[in-house]
Amino acid sequence: MTIIDFHTHAFPDDLAERAVPALEASAPGATAHLDGKISSLVRSMDEAGIARTVVASIATRPKQFASILKWSQAVASDRIVPFPSFHPADPEAPDRVRQIRDAGLLGIKLHPYYQEFDLDDERMWPIYEAIQETGLIWLCHTGYDIAFPRFRRCDPARIATVADAFPGIMLVTSHIGAWQEWEAVREHMLGRPIYMEISYSLPFMSREEARGLLLGHGQDYVLFGSDSPWGDQKQAIADLRALELGAEREAAILGGNGLRLLGEA
Repeated sequence: MTIIDFHTHAFPDDLAERAVPALEASAPGATAHLDGKISSLVRSMDEAGIARTVVASIATRPKQFASILKWSQAVASDRIVPFPSFHPADPEAPDRVRQIRDAGLLGIKLHPYYQEFDLDDERMWPIYEAIQETGLIWLCHTGYDIAFPRFRRCDPARIATVADAFPGIMLVTSHIGAWQEWEAVREHMLGRPIYMEISYSLPFMSREEARGLLLGHGQDYVLFGSDSPWGDQKQAIADLRALELGAEREAAILGGNGLRLLGEA
């Protein structure tokens, strides 16, 4: 079975040594399992039996785009699938989407909390139009975030608004639709053609709640993710398998859906 991890993070080696401790300090309760370097991530993949991993960046300032894109191109391989980032406040943001496409990369990552935007703000529409036009995959943090106060920026109702406005967009929502807003996921998202990945969620919910959401959503729209280094890849696989969702659905989540979305199935 091919396993695809659709949500991890890593940094250039020199930045990782500063970034991971700083992020740990900003998010009480979040502990890194790796040091944030690509080499450590690949070793973790080998230990967990993971074939390919999406590595998502987050641009916290517009000026970071060029360096993120350059690094993403440098680390891309048959095992590492970089999703670079740009900042929505960048006046050239829609064109950044096209630059990522033209660089041969497959997707992007946006994070409403770190990048200070509401998901359904219509000022984001030109960016979403560019994402839809290019056919890139959009991995987006959704739900609350452990490092921020609990005000809503990317909750299931906002996700539904964007999905309605851009029905062709390849949006992958994180953390089983919206982290710690899972009752609203059931109300606004369950059963709709919206991708969800499962990272950093199963330890925060009951087995019954997790099974209800993952069995209730379309089998073709759920992806495996670990959120490494914040989640342990091997343990995340074990947590999913412990839910006993059935062999066909488990295989689809662990790799089949990811392969298809990345254009390899």
